[in-house]
Amino acid sequence: NPAVIKLAEAATTPEAQMKAVLDELAAFNAPPLDRLSPENARNNPTAADAVIGVLAKQGKPAVEMVGDISHQLIPGPAGDLLARIYRPQGQGSFPVLVYFHGGGWVIANLNTYDASCRALTNAAKCMVVSVAYRQAPEHKFPAAAEDAYAALQWVMTNAAQLKGDPRRVAVGGESAGGNLAAVTCLMARDRQGKMPVHQMLIYPVTNYAFDTPSYQEIGTNPQVPLNRLGMEWFWDKYLQSPADGSNPYASPLRAKSLKGLPPATVITADIDPLRSEGQAYAQRLRTEGTTVRATNYTNVTHEFFGMGAVVNKAKQAVQQAAAGLRSSFNR
Repeated sequence: NPAVIKLAEAATTPEAQMKAVLDELAAFNAPPLDRLSPENARNNPTAADAVIGVLAKQGKPAVEMVGDISHQLIPGPAGDLLARIYRPQGQGSFPVLVYFHGGGWVIANLNTYDASCRALTNAAKCMVVSVAYRQAPEHKFPAAAEDAYAALQWVMTNAAQLKGDPRRVAVGGESAGGNLAAVTCLMARDRQGKMPVHQMLIYPVTNYAFDTPSYQEIGTNPQVPLNRLGMEWFWDKYLQSPADGSNPYASPLRAKSLKGLPPATVITADIDPLRSEGQAYAQRLRTEGTTVRATNYTNVTHEFFGMGAVVNKAKQAVQQAAAGLRSSFNR
């Protein structure tokens, strides 16, 4: 049926603003992730670099301004973790979002996801504490998860000294960071730790599996920021062995129960191998009693969330995430 084929093509075709970023990214002519060592992959150009290129062509500033930015060392299980703290304009105490960046637990850093943190600081009128956790393969699972949990617990205990409100602390992240945000909530429940008021999950990794509908749709498409080969590469570096993939602190979708977790905002992108598992996690949370606001954004790819300066749907997604955070902060 030609109409059905056309519809399928439309679903996987990036819209014009998204395509401008993808074209800029392609113009770097970088080698594909699955051919790189972790060291080289960390220096490969990113979607954030492509956005800066698009902004430069449009004559727009490269960054969104916030009230102020400072840094803090947070004690972690294997040494101090560096956190970058974004504060909105005005006087505290501010509600707090503890944020974990993406990059498949292997690549990227605080700078790569700076745009997302700035946008959320202003949109949610909250302080964002972006935490640099240990990365694989030097530090394999569960190092990143244990760092993320320690950082969340420390911020919930010490928020006041950062000009934050300890009663209004949320957790969130993108991609592998969304995985860590979901996992820290499971850990808080299982270990009777302090529970955040909200979990903001942006195209989270939730399951060690490569056979979902969205994985089948994206396949090995080299035109997108993330495909199956990339995810297989990330998981291979992160897990000590495939057996770790069944651990709920690696694959939260495999937890026996998702009861007793905080309200969630789940955002997925249509052109993303992680779409299906993000939607499945949202559905399970909802089924097991958590309030969930879930939206799938069409005609955009993985990594779109931090592109609000050049992609309108990213602005909408940030506003949705901010609304979810504010609803939990203001209860």
